[in-house]
Amino acid sequence: MVKIRMKRMGMKKEPFYRIIVTDSRNARDGRAIEELGYYNPVADPSELKINGERAKYWLGVGAQPSDTVRGLLKKSGVI
Repeated sequence: MVKIRMKRMGMKKEPFYRIIVTDSRNARDGRAIEELGYYNPVADPSELKINGERAKYWLGVGAQPSDTVRGLLKKSGVI
């Protein structure tokens, strides 16, 4: 099953996340099929950038977003 989820990046105590498309069996920070954008919760205000066109494509072919990514997609107006 293909999932849309976050991949943790950055230094200790200063995380940022890449929003990726990956196989559900891969590790959290493992190989990605495609990167859709990023989310930086540490910045003030928090930064969110998502390629909406590609996200809609992956949702259309059956990729399942995680709960957190679903909220971010709603916040950015993709869903």
